Amino acid sequence: MATETKTQSETAEKPAAEKQTNCLGCNKPLKKIKKYYRNQKFFCSKKCWKKFLKPKEEQK
Repeated sequence: MATETKTQSETAEKPAAEKQTNCLGCNKPLKKIKKYYRNQKFFCSKKCWKKFLKPKEEQK
């Protein structure tokens, strides 16, 4: 019985993963037809994906 309460409380504590609705490069709403998926993130195009990577490259 003690293990059952642990598993129930653990599942209740985990928040549901939110669905990504906007492009990370330009912040436009993502449409179902046009999505570009890279590194577990969605972008509206390859151009926005490269734009998102640019600041990280400059830091290195």
